[in-house]
Amino acid sequence: MPSQNQTDDLRTYKVVVNHEEQYSIWPVDKQIPLGWKDAGKTGPKQDCLGYIKEVWVDMRPLSLRLRMDANQSN
Repeated sequence: MPSQNQTDDLRTYKVVVNHEEQYSIWPVDKQIPLGWKDAGKTGPKQDCLGYIKEVWVDMRPLSLRLRMDANQSN
């Protein structure tokens, strides 16, 4: 069951992603921090978190995934 804080959060968020393909949410009315960019999803907090759950299926940073893939092909 959602906590009181989760149900009272009426702000709009955007999903942001960094160069390592790590995702987060950020209030739509605030400037996105350096190193992050808009991932194209905006909405209520729970919608944004649901989107992240769908698209961020490999939690490893991109640099680690690439390094591991290179080691497997050697």
